[in-house]
Amino acid sequence: MNTPTTPPNTQNTPEPRPEGATRTETDSLGAREIPLEAYWGVHTSRALENFRIAKRPISVYPDLVVAFACVKQAAARANRQLGTLEAEKADLIDRACQEIIDGALHEQFVVGVIQGGAGTSTNMNANEVIANRSLELAGQNKGEYHLIHPIDDVNRSQSTNDTYPTALKIALTFSLKRMLDELLPLRDAFARKGKEFSHILKVGRTQLQDAVPMTLGQEFHGFATTLGEDYERLRETTWLLAEINLGATAIGTGITADPGYAAAACEHLREITGLDLETAPDLIESTSDAGAFMSFSAALKRSAIKLSKICNDLRLLSSGPQAGLSEINLPPMQAGSSIMPGKVNPVIPEVVNQVAFSVAGADVTVTMAAEGGQLQLNAFEPVIAHSLLQSLAWMTQAFHTLRVNCVDGITANEERLDAMVGSSVGVITALTPFIGYAAAAALAKTALLTHRNVADLVVEAGLMSRDDVMRQLSPARLSGLEAITTAVPIAVHPVEVSEPQLHSDTE
Repeated sequence: MNTPTTPPNTQNTPEPRPEGATRTETDSLGAREIPLEAYWGVHTSRALENFRIAKRPISVYPDLVVAFACVKQAAARANRQLGTLEAEKADLIDRACQEIIDGALHEQFVVGVIQGGAGTSTNMNANEVIANRSLELAGQNKGEYHLIHPIDDVNRSQSTNDTYPTALKIALTFSLKRMLDELLPLRDAFARKGKEFSHILKVGRTQLQDAVPMTLGQEFHGFATTLGEDYERLRETTWLLAEINLGATAIGTGITADPGYAAAACEHLREITGLDLETAPDLIESTSDAGAFMSFSAALKRSAIKLSKICNDLRLLSSGPQAGLSEINLPPMQAGSSIMPGKVNPVIPEVVNQVAFSVAGADVTVTMAAEGGQLQLNAFEPVIAHSLLQSLAWMTQAFHTLRVNCVDGITANEERLDAMVGSSVGVITALTPFIGYAAAAALAKTALLTHRNVADLVVEAGLMSRDDVMRQLSPARLSGLEAITTAVPIAVHPVEVSEPQLHSDTE
């Protein structure tokens, strides 16, 4: 989305005033001098002084700015339709909103992302910017609110308590779509590696101990399946965000709004956003409840934690390069140490891990904010908005970064993998249907003590022929790609464990 730093030029825009000039605006607390060229006004000015907390304006979340413009545009169209706002005013507001939707004036949304007042400052920032741009479109000066007023006209039939949660749900839906558009290619990248590595046998591990063989391709295919499942679970959360309370006004009773406003505004908002929105059946409950945000946050955390686990596996599999597992190679992205020459660290999985930690922390914040609401309103939706929109933005970039800077360039250390499979006693598990668990356990112990090949020990013990052993230890059968069938009865011969013989240097 383009975010211009200057408002669009139109023939109706008045000539610019001298730099440093101000205009006087008044609210119920008194008068304030506002920079003449600012599209925001007195309410925003007070918020700028009161909420010097995050030092991040709401414009860092363009989806929220666009969503607010969509809400205000729908409100203007509904009020025009119902005859509660003059057609000329409604059309000017509509045009101003469309400019914001198209990317203009985002830098004028200046209030901090963390604010008291349940989002009132954000709502008023939007009202003032839209009102002043509407005045410009009419050939008037900013601040001439007797012609188009931020509250009486732009905010007609609305309250922060229904516009803010509605805009937030729309913004989250927009952001989620962008994130899912990055998740699918990441899933596909792991799937491609699954095919590329499908012929490479390796030792599987449980509890960090050697287990049975598998293919490296199966491991990467599992990563792809995990991400595919997350895609579906996250996509399902869109229905949580489809129920809106626009038209509820202050607490859900719809006071100051026409009886037909809620339905009309929702219909216009569906058309503007292209989203399958619907008005909540109980507007009082919907205005006070933040459960949808909590459920959405939980789904984000689930995906982030599962991705972090995958990154942990990538770091383990690539550990080394000499004293670790060193089964795969991650692309070398930068020097890893200011003191150890030649060291290269797994920086891409590490940064994705940290994104997951942040998302998990944000989920706790959303949970506490949802619990902290009282009576007919939750006053803490600004921190919910910040937490969720930041998580979505960071996860979107994490998906992209992991794919482009890591997964696409992963290679396998085939020789090392083959050597580890050849010396692994875990392969004897495949022979237990033929020689029995007790004999397999005894031979596994012998193999560990003597460092001898499992197949040789089985043949020497007379439990299976060489051909039968090699058939059952083929890569296809060891990895489960070909079923193992017990064609011969289980041998029950006792097997003794051979202790390794120690030799002196003089022998």
